[in-house]
Amino acid sequence: MHNVSQKQATDAMPTVQTERTRFWRDQRFRNMECMTATFITHEFSPHSHDTFSIGAIEAGCQVAMIRGERAHTGPGALYLINPGETHDGQPGTDEGYRYRMVYPDIALFTEILEEATGRAFHGTPCFSRQLLVDPQLAEAFSLAHHKLEDGSSELESEESMYTVLSSMFSRYGSAIIIPRDLSEPAGVRRARDYILAHFAQEIGLEDLAREAGLSRAHLIRAFRRHYFITPHAYQTDLRIRHARHLLRSGETSADTALVCGFADQAHFSRQFKARTGLTPGKYRR
Repeated sequence: MHNVSQKQATDAMPTVQTERTRFWRDQRFRNMECMTATFITHEFSPHSHDTFSIGAIEAGCQVAMIRGERAHTGPGALYLINPGETHDGQPGTDEGYRYRMVYPDIALFTEILEEATGRAFHGTPCFSRQLLVDPQLAEAFSLAHHKLEDGSSELESEESMYTVLSSMFSRYGSAIIIPRDLSEPAGVRRARDYILAHFAQEIGLEDLAREAGLSRAHLIRAFRRHYFITPHAYQTDLRIRHARHLLRSGETSADTALVCGFADQAHFSRQFKARTGLTPGKYRR
């Protein structure tokens, strides 16, 4: 995995920064979620998305983990993260970093690829590399993202984003039929399936270990080794992913916290921001 030096990354970052986020949904792309953000101290907890997470670092340095590997990413770096891939991120220096992201779902991304190629797309779109350096493509993405954000003409902004997403896939993507993961231990899979079916409920470690047929300590180690996340963090991630759907549909933060199994709204808000960079209220708007 290509690491960008911290000096190279910080040279591009202005000396005075404040944390900020701008989040919106673009109707021209089926309400695709978009975000531009500067983070100085905010640290993302391990999390995943139902959608692709595609973006570029514009300034500064982020330290990110995905698939158990940790790397420094700076200007010219791209994120091409598949749905369901666990990742995190935190500033790599005191100056923080600035980046731009879009979150197209699988159906939208498939549609873009089909329109770009003029033929049906078979299988599931997938990127084989998640963190990489491609300054030319990163700059093209940033320019296309700017056009979405600043309200450029519909034709110009749509054309730019369609083109850059198609180029990303052309260089780094593939079509796969996702097979069953044969390396997945049966006990760990049973534990994951149990959490998936009961994520909004309280789950005891002893009960989960019994479901998996493993000791508690063995379950934690094996689960983390295979999924790069602990059972509890996986449960919290599922709760937040469900919360995003509820908030998008208009549910209040208080009702969402209750439905998703959080003890109170304050706890829900902390966990939500730790995984999205946004408060539930800002995400809902």
